[in-house]
Amino acid sequence: MSEQNQTEGAGRRAALVTGGSRGIGAALSLRLAQDGFDVAVNYRSGAEAAQETVEQLRELGVEAIAVQGDVADLEQMKAAAASAIEAFGQLDVVVNNAGISKDVLISSMQTEDWRSVMDVNFGGVFNGTKAVLEHFMSRGTGSIINMSSVMGERGWVGEANYSASKGAINAFTRCSAVELARFGIRVNAVMPGFVPTELVEELVAKSGAGIRRQLPMRRFGAVEQIAGVVSFLAGEDSAYMTGECLAVDGGAAAQLGLGRPK
Repeated sequence: MSEQNQTEGAGRRAALVTGGSRGIGAALSLRLAQDGFDVAVNYRSGAEAAQETVEQLRELGVEAIAVQGDVADLEQMKAAAASAIEAFGQLDVVVNNAGISKDVLISSMQTEDWRSVMDVNFGGVFNGTKAVLEHFMSRGTGSIINMSSVMGERGWVGEANYSASKGAINAFTRCSAVELARFGIRVNAVMPGFVPTELVEELVAKSGAGIRRQLPMRRFGAVEQIAGVVSFLAGEDSAYMTGECLAVDGGAAAQLGLGRPK
């Protein structure tokens, strides 16, 4: 970032969003840009989609870049964070959003099915946090927002690996919040319920009507509603919040018995 751009960008905020080029990640990137954040859109593959998202963000008058990196690899995430800091002069928020699912019954689950989901979902949160930690600690401020799931609190048939990864994120969020509060760093998580995206489209296609009947609000959420909660956690209105795992799920986590598709 040039000296001129640093001067012009004084007072601006910047965010890194992992898996930020599509689905919920793209909605998060868009909402943060609408809030005035410069945004680094992280992607593992699919450079074209990432660049399309970047162009949409730039149309809102903010700076935006695409940064490649596999969230399961710490060194790649450190490089992605460094690129964002170089481009914007600083980072204020990281949203650890990237995730995958490989739904299969435990009896048929292979070791690779388990490890890959844990490495991306939970490992990605750990690596994304580690990648920005030194920068946040040196500045005495920062907000880490981890994308979890209601499945981290409730089970679902065929999702032992996914649910375990999200439960681990919730525990990590609470522990890291306690450790990092004294450095001015806040750590919170968002637990979406059923939101139609590429990640759950097969489940929704097979069991969508039955799932809706089990939800207290009888409907699915929208990516924009998840993005609104992330916006809140990234802003000053949540400045006294840390260690929270917020369910945005139509009441699913509050209801006993969720977890048996009908």
